[in-house]
Amino acid sequence: MKFRAQLASIALAALGAAGTLTARADSGWSQLNMTQGVTDISRRIYDLHMAIFWVCVAIGVLVFGVMIWSLIKYRKSRGAVADTTLLHSTRVEVIWTVVPVLILVLMAVPAARTLVAIEDTSKTGLTIKVTGFQWGWRYDYLDDGVGFYSHLDRKSDAARELTSGIDPNTVDHYLLSVDHPLVVPVDTKVRLLITGADVIHSWWVPAFGVKKDAIPGFINEAWFKVDTDKPGLYRGQCAELCGRDHGFMPIVVDVRTKADYAAWLKQEQAAQKPATPPAAAANTAAPAT
Repeated sequence: MKFRAQLASIALAALGAAGTLTARADSGWSQLNMTQGVTDISRRIYDLHMAIFWVCVAIGVLVFGVMIWSLIKYRKSRGAVADTTLLHSTRVEVIWTVVPVLILVLMAVPAARTLVAIEDTSKTGLTIKVTGFQWGWRYDYLDDGVGFYSHLDRKSDAARELTSGIDPNTVDHYLLSVDHPLVVPVDTKVRLLITGADVIHSWWVPAFGVKKDAIPGFINEAWFKVDTDKPGLYRGQCAELCGRDHGFMPIVVDVRTKADYAAWLKQEQAAQKPATPPAAAANTAAPAT
């Protein structure tokens, strides 16, 4: 009786703790799963992930259900006796071979379609070269003559120093902000040509469903197209261990409306336009003789 009372108290305590944890986890439960993102390809990846997840759940429930039922139904206490004469069953062997093959084929078809879509960089409206280096990023707009470096923002860089005396909690988006974000327009298929300048890095933005290695001497391609109604800032990080400051090279993408992007691009082109040398200006202004 004492043991049963202790067992009951433990069960009640476990139920109470589970209820408390469930209530606390409601707001953050979605963080345990993939995000649907703000692009069509990220949602396709999410849908594929969930479809295969539920297939695995169904398989697990079926397999473990049969195992538990067999253990209960044919336990020794009920007089079950092992059949030592059964060597194999051809029918069972065919079933447990054919069924997994069919399941794999059914999962492979949507997975292959999604992989083909991920690699389809045709019909793009904007091409940007992304170069990873220790420890930051270089963005070059190949068709527009604009390029710049992107590093960890100064506030985070200062707060990360051990003797800075700055509380990291006072810094907005600590270690996740940059001085110059990548700027792109909404509803535009953006093609990325990703490479590395020194060691292997990885350009990863979860909301876009994009993660590609930046390998020196090699070009990887990726693309994304943000929904028209989803402008804003989207953050990512280098996802490949690349050295001492690997944890301090975040990625920030500033997605703007097409009008705002056009204005930003015009401003950047004017700012980065090389100044005309005085001698060349004088020669241009001098009348012909």
